[in-house]
Amino acid sequence: MNTNEHEHVIEVTDLRRVYGGGFEAVRGITFHVARGEIFALLGTNGAGKTSTVELLEGLARPDGGRVRVLGHDPHADRAAVRPRTGVMLQEGGFPSELTVGETARMWAGCVSGARPVAEALSLVGLGGKTGVRVKQLSGGERRRLDLALALLGDPEVLFLDEPTTGLDAEGRRDTWDLVRALRDAGTTVLLTTHYLEEAEGLADRLAILHEGRIAAAGTPAEVTAAQPSRISFELPEGYFVGDLPPLGELGVCDHEVDGRLVRLRTRELQRAATGLLVWAEGARVELRRLDVRSASLEEAFLGIARKAADTATEKESVA
Repeated sequence: MNTNEHEHVIEVTDLRRVYGGGFEAVRGITFHVARGEIFALLGTNGAGKTSTVELLEGLARPDGGRVRVLGHDPHADRAAVRPRTGVMLQEGGFPSELTVGETARMWAGCVSGARPVAEALSLVGLGGKTGVRVKQLSGGERRRLDLALALLGDPEVLFLDEPTTGLDAEGRRDTWDLVRALRDAGTTVLLTTHYLEEAEGLADRLAILHEGRIAAAGTPAEVTAAQPSRISFELPEGYFVGDLPPLGELGVCDHEVDGRLVRLRTRELQRAATGLLVWAEGARVELRRLDVRSASLEEAFLGIARKAADTATEKESVA
């Protein structure tokens, strides 16, 4: 095992994937995932997430660029990569008449060095469901079974495609705890998810895809830092926006007014909030419905979507 494999378990360089008719689903993306890291791929439907993950799993050959997983080409060197990886698809498609235990034992027979079936089922909270038929499981329990089977081979690299879809709040939190424990034990995890809270809470780093390209990447804090923070409040009776301190001097970069409700955006949250509260104290007024919050991953995600929509509108106007 070479030094580079220790550093970057997954390496993607100028990756491209083209479907019939010339549609380019993945348009030259580059990123890496370190050993023992949770990396999230985010994006709207059609952004290229699934196409990218399929290439990482070795299910297809790239139309351009380079992919390496554990130092190998996952498509050409599938025999070297597959025994060391675990894959949780969006839908497992297991025979409905088999029991949970039968399904897990069947899958274990296809895995090199499988861990005990009882251990894998216990990890995901299905230890008491061994004799239950797959068709009798709830949607959330089926997702747990999908995850248990992905963990049977005690993988070095784990691919999770929408792992908590269909789970209730408790099940989602349990899965997050399990994924963190796997990471802490040295497993490298790449996940796709539509739950931005999930990505923000789990991922060490992430990339947001849009139309086959990486629109933003970094730690959740780095990605959200590119977005302004928000302050909203209700104007006191008899006051107008013009009565507030000069917004520019407070570090406010944008604002909007909806009736009595004022929304401010700023990249200097402490300065803006302090200036606003000092003004309110001096004017002896109360700022009702006051809400002060830092930017979130959701705002970064929506900001990328809005920017893309604005660009498309501009192109249409020019045309």
